[in-house]
Amino acid sequence: MNQEQRRTELIRQLLNERPEYQEIDIPASSEEQKHLLRSLFNVRLPGKIDDTFLKIQDEYLTEATHEKGITDLSELTPVQDGIYIWQGDITTLKCDAIVNAANSGMTGCYAPCHGCIDNCIHTYAGIQLRNACAEIMRKQGHEEPTGRAKITPAFNLPCKYVLHTVGPIITGELTDKDEELLRSCYLSCLDLADENNVKNVAFCCISTGEFHFPNKRAAEIAVETVKDYRTETNSGIEVIFNVWKDIDYKIYRELLG
Repeated sequence: MNQEQRRTELIRQLLNERPEYQEIDIPASSEEQKHLLRSLFNVRLPGKIDDTFLKIQDEYLTEATHEKGITDLSELTPVQDGIYIWQGDITTLKCDAIVNAANSGMTGCYAPCHGCIDNCIHTYAGIQLRNACAEIMRKQGHEEPTGRAKITPAFNLPCKYVLHTVGPIITGELTDKDEELLRSCYLSCLDLADENNVKNVAFCCISTGEFHFPNKRAAEIAVETVKDYRTETNSGIEVIFNVWKDIDYKIYRELLG
């Protein structure tokens, strides 16, 4: 199968799962097909799916990621000992682990084609990631507290693991508690990474954007927490500060040189 054939087959099978989708036609253009497939991935609830589907999905997502271009951590130059800044799509970074800014439900973003990092990571990891997160939450029996973290395989992403953490949502003035909760996100991920022998981890800008944490203060907390953790624990873990927006890249460059 080529990519178009894989995409068409995945759409067909996902449409067939739901009676209310039976009247939806598969678009002719590749861009419309990609939009529809991502939407179907996003809205699908956790649950079993045929192994044949997963084989096609895995081949499709692997090829799609290669088309976007993979960046290997070994190609990057640290800005300080064991610390990197990288501007790009975190779903294309080949490293040990990446951090997902999750919500308290922990099973991903269900809004079709939403631009948040949670949506992007779940889209390109594949259906297995949502199922893995759902199983963790089923066993836990309650929503994930803010400031905590969980680890899963990365499935179809080029990294090995995904660390899922729930950052604070800012609705008014920033408080000391908000700052402590954000600090806890970084510490929880670093602790979990070291417990699982993860040698390097890429942090997204947790709680900024959709969760409205001020970008500069969030970056200051991120850098302070990572440096303190590495010093206090004597951990050799490498950290990549992954940014998407130019403003965040500028902030991290000012903080790290």
